[in-house]
Amino acid sequence: MLPDQLRFEGRILFLCEDSEAIDRQLDGVDLSLEEVRPLRDQISTDEITPAWICYHYDEKLGDFPYLGLKCGDRFPLQEGRVRAGGFGISVAGKRRGKGSSREASPYAEMAAGIRLVIAESFERIYRQNCQNLGLLTSTDFGLIARIRAGEAIPLKEFTAGLDPITADIVHRGGLFAFNAARLKGEANVPSPATKSRPMTLAEKILARHAVVDAAKGQLGLEAVAPGAGLFVRADWRFSHEYVTAMAASFLHQALGPAVELRDPASILAFRDHLTFLHHTMSEERKASGLLDVARRLKTVQEDFCATHGIRLHGELPERAGGGEGSEGICHSIMAERYAEPGQVVVGTDSHTPHAGALGCLAFGVGTTDIANAWITGDVRVTVPPTLRVRLNGRLRPGVAAKDLVLHLLALPFIREGQAIGHVVEYQGEAIAGLRTDERATLTNMAAEIGGFTGLVAPDAETQAFIRERRGVELALEDWMRGDEHAEYAHTLDVDCGTLGPMLARPGDPGNGMALADLREEVPIHIAYLGSCTGGKREDLERAYEVVAAARQTGIRIPAGVRFFVQCGSEDVRKHAEAQGWLAAFEAVGATVLGSSCGACINAGPGVSSSKDQVTISAINRNFPGRSGPGLVWLASPATVAASALAGRICVAFTSTPTTPVHG
Repeated sequence: MLPDQLRFEGRILFLCEDSEAIDRQLDGVDLSLEEVRPLRDQISTDEITPAWICYHYDEKLGDFPYLGLKCGDRFPLQEGRVRAGGFGISVAGKRRGKGSSREASPYAEMAAGIRLVIAESFERIYRQNCQNLGLLTSTDFGLIARIRAGEAIPLKEFTAGLDPITADIVHRGGLFAFNAARLKGEANVPSPATKSRPMTLAEKILARHAVVDAAKGQLGLEAVAPGAGLFVRADWRFSHEYVTAMAASFLHQALGPAVELRDPASILAFRDHLTFLHHTMSEERKASGLLDVARRLKTVQEDFCATHGIRLHGELPERAGGGEGSEGICHSIMAERYAEPGQVVVGTDSHTPHAGALGCLAFGVGTTDIANAWITGDVRVTVPPTLRVRLNGRLRPGVAAKDLVLHLLALPFIREGQAIGHVVEYQGEAIAGLRTDERATLTNMAAEIGGFTGLVAPDAETQAFIRERRGVELALEDWMRGDEHAEYAHTLDVDCGTLGPMLARPGDPGNGMALADLREEVPIHIAYLGSCTGGKREDLERAYEVVAAARQTGIRIPAGVRFFVQCGSEDVRKHAEAQGWLAAFEAVGATVLGSSCGACINAGPGVSSSKDQVTISAINRNFPGRSGPGLVWLASPATVAASALAGRICVAFTSTPTTPVHG
């Protein structure tokens, strides 16, 4: 248990826009808040711990926090400097911890000596990861002067406004300590006493899965409301290799290697992120042993799954033409094979909401959350508010879901963080005109919006998708939609008929602009069609339509441009091969890769190799260093294909409406 009064040792590190101010702090100069403004906003976990750092999963992470932090045109942090600088408090601006759910980020901060992080606002998963680890968080900048004056800060200031469960987790110093007390019956886990009320679809799912009595297996509450804290039973729990090793390490440290997992049949693991890493890691890093460190993640995951009887969707052997790869990206396989309407799905990745396209509540959790969920079968949730996004009208021919979500990300409401922690529920006429693959783009990129999850109420299209992909007839239940008078925190109305193709300029998915407003010519070196967001059946089909038209006129990928196509799963690859799409891509000069995350996580062909290279990509985020050192523009699959053929960013010159074909 933490004491009721806390004193913080160590210096204060301000993460700011001015790289020279960072240098001065690292050199031992203590600056004031006024001297360092403006603070860096929108610091992503890619900047706190770039992907390659996450090959480590122990105290070694403390050498690396903020190595990807870009201040102006520089990356001022170097290995070991935070730890050596004696910093105990880290301060930043708005939306701290956006992006990936990687718990390696707050863990690296803690291992470097940071005990408190202060920011104007936090992303939901990052803050929850901090709470789970015992790293304190605050939005109170008044603490800076008080800490420097040596004042003891009451613990209650760090638990104010939290639901009782979360407050107890903070008080006990983390989730493992809380659950140890919970399993012994020593921790109070109150059930919300919410009276019957109209509920959103997300609230209904949470109410049905709420744990009332863990010992008796009793589930279900009459109603829940935003702000209530509860544990919910998960229908599926999954992790990928970036996280499995760290979670297993945490679990075994806390409870020993002989621990028994709850219902292993509902736990899945994926080897999907690093299967192509050896193709793109620099010789210098290989020589340093980093590739061996990364390969250890695979070995630990395989051993853990074998020990506990967990199904592992793993790595595939080399094959002619397509290279090696994996069975598929976790999000793709969860939607294609497992998730069902009305379920709760949790995974160790911020893009877990991908499966929300099927009408389930799918959300990302951190390493400590999943390790605890392996034992208890449930995860803790503070019931989130719901943002209703009404998609009015129909998308014009040639405009895809990716264009729509890039438009949303550019709206001030989203850019300023007003949707952080919300369920983003998509409604309206345009949803009826989108297939499940396109809906998954919208729900997947709720992560970029900062949302708790993305959600689409299930309908006939959902049933058709499950029938087509799984050969199963699924009945929908009457409760699987929001009540007529359900309360929404906000409503955004979008006139879909006015939207055209979109881009996101390098640096952030929120840097959206209409492609028609691009005035300068932007030559490209790399075009990448892939990832969970851009490697679905419909993504490849839209790109194929562009390529097929080009083939008729003899157009090929120009010299100096490389076009990579990577399917999200082997199921998608086999379908694309049968349709002739992959052969068409190869005929114009594209390189077709085996299924994997690859370039999206800076770990496979399609990444840039120098700062002056320009990439146009169908992935979901373009934070600095996310896909190599070059500049990454985001676009729809059709725009990526057209740009690959033109050698510059341009609009697709052929396309079709995204109307469901299932009837």
